[in-house]
Amino acid sequence: MPKPASNSDPRLIVALDVPSALEGLALAEKLGDSVSFYKIGLGMLTGGGLALAIELKEMGKRVFLDMKLFDIPATVEKATRGLAQYDLDFLTVHGDPHVVRAAIAGRGNSATKILAVTILTAMERNDLDECLIKSGELHDLVVERARLAFLAGADGVIASPQEAALIRALPEAGGKLIVTPGVRMPNGKNGDQKRVATPAQAIAGGADYLVVGRPIWQAPAPKIAARRIIEDMAKANGKNTRLH
Repeated sequence: MPKPASNSDPRLIVALDVPSALEGLALAEKLGDSVSFYKIGLGMLTGGGLALAIELKEMGKRVFLDMKLFDIPATVEKATRGLAQYDLDFLTVHGDPHVVRAAIAGRGNSATKILAVTILTAMERNDLDECLIKSGELHDLVVERARLAFLAGADGVIASPQEAALIRALPEAGGKLIVTPGVRMPNGKNGDQKRVATPAQAIAGGADYLVVGRPIWQAPAPKIAARRIIEDMAKANGKNTRLH
């Protein structure tokens, strides 16, 4: 398998939140060697998402399949086992301990890393109230879910950049990954994200990888937009060395 391009930053994951695999592949080709890591989510699943994942792997790219699996343990384990055969780099599941444990079992000896979703970055406290989630400050709940996910065996967590530093400070976070969506350039539009930060702020806060979608694929020149995000990431003090 060819190696990812050397002039890309492996910490940037571009979310291919476009309608079809053909559009996703066209975007990847347009971005070329400026991006080496891509996320494929639920919105792409019925548009050829798995086929695109395989195609990207054959191109030497890394792939993050964002399925946010949630079900009874037996079902999660079977689903993870089936997906792990595609040589995926990251796979998301909800951060409930029983779900994480089932995914770890299903992953088996594959290299796929299991990332646990804490609380979606599009949610605020009033959203949690509507979902009957227990009371408490949102950031405290995120940190608690991250800790429990780590204890259940998760390789990392998905959390907003605003909670990255709190999670990184956990004793249980040693050697674990923090992947942050909700990243926006200064003066950029938040869209449906409510807990956001700039690329530099997210990296400085302890994030290992940043997931960025619309600010890149909606830009008039996606390759230039990706390069600007990488440049902003470089403003953070030091560079994370936990990438794997």
